[in-house]
This record gives sequence, C-alpha cells and structure tokens, in this order.
Amino acid sequence: MSAEEHHDDADLQPTFAEGYKPGEKKTLDAYRELDKEDESLARWKASLGIANNMPTEASGPKVTVLSLTLTSPTLDTPIIMSLADHTDFKTNPVTIKEGVDYSVTITFKVNHGLITGLRFMQVVKRGPLTVDKMDAMIGSYTATETPYTKQLASEQAPKGVVARSGTYHARSRVVDDDKEVFADFRWIFTIGKDW
Repeated sequence: MSAEEHHDDADLQPTFAEGYKPGEKKTLDAYRELDKEDESLARWKASLGIANNMPTEASGPKVTVLSLTLTSPTLDTPIIMSLADHTDFKTNPVTIKEGVDYSVTITFKVNHGLITGLRFMQVVKRGPLTVDKMDAMIGSYTATETPYTKQLASEQAPKGVVARSGTYHARSRVVDDDKEVFADFRWIFTIGKDW
C-alpha cells in the first residue's frame, strides 16, 4: 500500500460524535425479540421493516452499492456511474459545471439482514492536496428486493479559472458503524464551463 493510499484510508474512517459508541451487532432474530412489549421500540422496528416474516441472516455481502448519481437543477440528464463498470469512470473524467449546486445520490441494495449506521464517505484531491471531505449518514435499512436510493446534501462546485485548470480525484467509500466496507471506488472529475 502506497503512502497516498494509507493517507486516503485514514481520511475515510468514520467519525463519531464525542461519547457515541456504536451498538453491538445483533441478528434479526435478536432485534425481533428485543423488548417485545415496548410500543415505541415496536414502531421503530416496523419503520425499519423488521418483521417476523423476514428471512434470517444469509451469506454474502449485506449491502451491494449499485451506483453513484450526480444531479443538478442545471443538468438535463443525471450522470450515473454504475459500479458494475467502474473502470470506465476511473479513466473517463466526469465534467461538473463550475459554480452549480449538485447532489450525489447513492443507489444500493440490502441483500439480507439489517444494516445500521450506513454512511457515505469521500475524499477529493487535486494533486497531492485534499480539497474536500464528506462523511454523510445514509441510515439504517433492512433487506428488500427493491434497491434503496439516498440523496445526500447539495454541494456547490468550485468556479473560476483555477478550478477549471486541473483534474480532481475522488475516492468514495460506503461503510457501516462497525467500519465494514461495502464499496470503495475511485472516480475522476473536472470542472468546466458547462456540463
């Protein structure tokens, strides 16, 4: 592992509020049995989709990240980066229009069980300098056949001649509270006068 990759890994570690400790891992069966008489907890479990008829734990990855999508009010067609063909966006830069507000949307599937504290982390570098870091909570979800989508908070692209003069390298990661990594990928973008 190169020194740069090691530094990126340190930048992509989840941060927690002071005093916060992630809860211990539990199986779905343990969550089903947890305080059955507590009405508020029953409502919380129902909001997560924890039902008695859900399948128990299975093998394979709990979460599969399907795509990363960029949207903006100024963009006619969203830019979708499918993780199935991620080599394409590692070599072909995405162009983001300077100065616009844009959002990142994550599409993912929970394959089995319950995932808690899922989060999206990203480090953006221009040359050796880190120019942006993101640590955004996605949430807690249960297994379903239908993929989930989560739109993150809007950001503003840099603008000006200096912003347009280089290439930006992003490393994105999806992890949970237990620091289990479900996706770790790189992509490149430039800032342009238009999309």
